[in-house]
Order: sequence, then C-alpha cells, then structure tokens
Amino acid sequence: MSGPYDNIAEKLEAIEEDLSDLGFDRLRALARDPDGDNAAALKAEEKALASARRSIAKARQTLLGVRSTGD
Repeated sequence: MSGPYDNIAEKLEAIEEDLSDLGFDRLRALARDPDGDNAAALKAEEKALASARRSIAKARQTLLGVRSTGD
C-alpha cells in the first residue's frame, strides 16, 4: 500500500540525488585544485549543497512517515 505523499517523496528523492551529484562535482573540482582561487567558494558551495540535501532528505522521510487519516 502506498502513502498519500509517495509521489512528492519520489520527486524529493530525485532532488536529493541531484544535490548530491552537484556536491560531488564541487568536491572533485576542489580535489583537482585545492589551493586555487576558487577553493574557498567551492568549499562553501559544497557545504550549502550538503545542507540542502540533508533538508530535502529530512522532508522526504517526514512525508513518508505521514499516514492518511481517511478524511
């Protein structure tokens, strides 16, 4: 049996994966040039992406835990 918000949870999961991919892209760029001019910006951006990913993951888990009350 599926929950009432499974469709939204699936969309959030896709967003979570996209944010993860973007974060890894920033980490790869940082690994290629850790002392470059953009290093601080890449670190900050990866940190922000990780925070956003965690928030989306939490929202997804919250929705999956919601049970229909059968209005």
